[in-house]
Amino acid sequence: MKNQETLNSGKPRIIIILSVIASILAIPLIAMQFTNEVQWDLRDFAVMGTLLLSTGLGIELVLRNLKAGILRTVILVVILLALFLIWAELAVGIFGTPFAGS
Repeated sequence: MKNQETLNSGKPRIIIILSVIASILAIPLIAMQFTNEVQWDLRDFAVMGTLLLSTGLGIELVLRNLKAGILRTVILVVILLALFLIWAELAVGIFGTPFAGS
């Protein structure tokens, strides 16, 4: 039988993930108070929050279910690469899809 520490081991990591997401989303929120160069609306915050949350939960899923090894590393790199590619596409439209922010 698993002890109580093992059962609750993922709970603090979820709190850390949510805290990191809130911290990252606070950057453009604060920047909007000081400059007109950053112009996010509620939709921008929702999309980026969803992207960061899905990335964080995907990484958590991989860390919980795969033991250390090459497969785990490759999957984590693919998740992070997907985050950066989607982020770049939404920001400047590197692929020219209709989802581009420009």
